[in-house]
Amino acid sequence: MPLFWRVFLANDAILLAGILVLALTPLKVSEHATLREIIDLLAGLALMIVVNWLILRPLFRPLERLADRMEEADVLRGGQRVPIDSSGEVGALEHAFNEMMERLETERREAGARALDTQEEERQRIARGLHDEVGQTMTGVLLLLKRLARDATPEQGAALTEAQAAVKASLEDVRRTAQELRPEILDHLGLTSALTNLARTFSDRTSIPVRRQFPSQLPRLDPKVELVLYRVAQEGLTNAARHSGASEVTLALEHDADSVVLRVLDNGRGFDGSHAEGGGLRGIRERALIVGGAVAIKPARTGGAEIRLQVPIVAAS
Repeated sequence: MPLFWRVFLANDAILLAGILVLALTPLKVSEHATLREIIDLLAGLALMIVVNWLILRPLFRPLERLADRMEEADVLRGGQRVPIDSSGEVGALEHAFNEMMERLETERREAGARALDTQEEERQRIARGLHDEVGQTMTGVLLLLKRLARDATPEQGAALTEAQAAVKASLEDVRRTAQELRPEILDHLGLTSALTNLARTFSDRTSIPVRRQFPSQLPRLDPKVELVLYRVAQEGLTNAARHSGASEVTLALEHDADSVVLRVLDNGRGFDGSHAEGGGLRGIRERALIVGGAVAIKPARTGGAEIRLQVPIVAAS
């Protein structure tokens, strides 16, 4: 029965019950109501209010639940559905909400996948430019400085040696940036080797030790899934260095028969959840949605923060 008619008939029933009570009982109200008559009227009003609440509350509770879920809905968090346990218009509305969330997640996933491909192509182009053009140019400058240093005076030699050290440092920065933009080791040696190199490079740059927990073998993963896992680990380490004040970070990779799990934990300040998520954490959720994964960003047992990405094996194969 439509919600309108259920509410309409419920109120009609309450009014009819009130009329029957007045008609079939000795209750009456004189021109100047006595205290007893006022008490009887108030008691009848209270009874009608209670009955009205008991009848209408179950009808509107699903709407309130759906409204709460709609206020909290976030496509990047995934899986936000409401149980379809109502009939009539409310049940149709619950079903429409679930279909809308499914459609939005699919569209966001497809758009995110296209954006990821475009982003990685641009990263690869920039990395190649840094390696082939900037890197080679700086290498040529370094060789030129070495030749000049052979014929220079002691004073000039000291300045040229200092210049060589600066060029070497800049060349190392260029190589590191190119590697971060497009980790070739991920394509050639696989995810575990790429994460090991990422952790080592992170520790060298930030002086924050990274404790690695990797399995001896991983199931075969789709290259896009490996790339997402690598980028999430990269973003997690970057967040730990920038915001947590951690003295140690743990980078763990696990798997079972159903899923692959990446975890990045630190022992820093953590977070209380009172602030909106920044672009880095939203980017992690975006990447997780692309590969059908689930992300949890929560306080860690170590006292800091934990980023946990779980990808089903069926999506990762």
